[in-house]
Amino acid sequence: PSDAGRPIQHVVSRLVGYDRFGPDAQEVLDTLIPKKMEVQTREGAWYSMRLQPYRTLENSIEGVVIAFFDITESVRTREALVKAHQQSRLAVVVRDSHDAITVRDLDGRILAWNPAAVRIFGWSEAEALQMNVSALVPPERADQELQQLRQLTQAHSLEPYRTQRLTRSGALVTISMIAHTLRDSAGQPYAIATTERLSGKAP
Repeated sequence: PSDAGRPIQHVVSRLVGYDRFGPDAQEVLDTLIPKKMEVQTREGAWYSMRLQPYRTLENSIEGVVIAFFDITESVRTREALVKAHQQSRLAVVVRDSHDAITVRDLDGRILAWNPAAVRIFGWSEAEALQMNVSALVPPERADQELQQLRQLTQAHSLEPYRTQRLTRSGALVTISMIAHTLRDSAGQPYAIATTERLSGKAP
């Protein structure tokens, strides 16, 4: 009751990315067609917001009724399903890729190793997940790898480049590599993902 008489903008100003209350309310008044949309508060809650004409018992229009229905759990469930679907699709792409796709933390510990990496480098997934990526780097290229790691922590990705790797049998193979930095919600790097393809040319 204490909010009676307050401008409605004081309420909708708490909504994230929504600043069309005035135009939307006027459109409802002009067309008498209700509007419905999903909005989010600064606190992270989600609502289904409905605007419809306020019709009196005398059948006259005297304003707009705004109703908020809490749909926070529904939105979170939907987002979780979308994320799970995306991860499932990504897992299929990684599994079926002809390129070696790997993920390692910033200390070089291998976190992911797809079937193509097994085929190209020889180590099984179980073996690779116990290894450091330094085991694949020829000693003479250690300094170059360290320099590229430093560049990656400052950028999101590196242009494709050729380098060399050691296989389980000790053979030296030339690969074309694309590297991307994985960052957390705060923008801090926590891992590096690489896509590696056998190359016929020496770097």
